[in-house]
Amino acid sequence: MKAIETALPGVLILEPQVFGDARGFFYESFNQKAFEAATGVQATFVQDNHSRSGYGVLRGLHFQTQHPQGKLVRVVRGTVFDVAVDIRPGSAHFGQWVGVELGEDNHRQLWIPPGFAHGFVVTSESADFLYKTTDYYAPQFEGCIAWNDPGIGIQWPELGEAPKLSAKDQLGKALLDVLK
Repeated sequence: MKAIETALPGVLILEPQVFGDARGFFYESFNQKAFEAATGVQATFVQDNHSRSGYGVLRGLHFQTQHPQGKLVRVVRGTVFDVAVDIRPGSAHFGQWVGVELGEDNHRQLWIPPGFAHGFVVTSESADFLYKTTDYYAPQFEGCIAWNDPGIGIQWPELGEAPKLSAKDQLGKALLDVLK
């Protein structure tokens, strides 16, 4: 496993070693020892999640005010543009974002530490998105930042149509309003 630093310290792109031939491919999607050796991160994962979404579905930007979750995310079918936003008060990178394409062909994963908001948009016909979390989902502490908050300025891929949002995500607020 190879870890690649992003513009946000702590947010890492992970590239597994993929073994492939005419029959298909094999790779180890998670190994605790390899993860720790490549990233220097000691994390205990307590929950696995799987979502399927169609083209143009945008989920996020989600976070938990208490019990913040670290997330190890990947796409096993389709492609997404995945985004992490630093929302740690006092961080030198507060309000900054990084975006990475994750997909079934590049096999990349993204490690998003606790203290970051997370979201993604589907850029293929559909996508199956898997993620491991370091803490349990706690809906009473869930927050949502508007995907198009001009204070953050995420440069989402051009979809040719408005992104499809859940009712909850349509109520997302500006980062500075959410963290008051």
